[in-house]
Amino acid sequence: MQDFLRACDTAVEEANTKNLATLMSMPPVSLLQRANANYDNAWFNVKHLYALLLHTDDMRPLAALAGEFGYSIMKTDQPKAIDIHDALGRATLEFAEVTVETHAAMADGRVDQVDRARILREIDHAESALAQLKASVKVA
Repeated sequence: MQDFLRACDTAVEEANTKNLATLMSMPPVSLLQRANANYDNAWFNVKHLYALLLHTDDMRPLAALAGEFGYSIMKTDQPKAIDIHDALGRATLEFAEVTVETHAAMADGRVDQVDRARILREIDHAESALAQLKASVKVA
């Protein structure tokens, strides 16, 4: 927990604390006190953490929290929304390619490493197309 509190403390100290506190709807002294890793009564709650991440774009506190539980964080690129019909067509095409590749691989009754790699590559393409379809539906 100490790594998490130190990361919050560092993020607050490195930010424009006065401006950050205003954005978080609290006095700067209160923010500094809540984020102080050396203060035993520091109380940095989830709303504070969310606001800190949102307004500073500093993910060190989140990384420290995840690390406390044996996880790590990684930023992923979100698929861009396109016309729903185009997204649906792409997803359908990619799924068809998974089907064709899988049937071709099973034609001889077994799936070897080369076949497996081709199938998995097509599955990755299909998952990407489905993610783009999902993003497109959300903004429609």
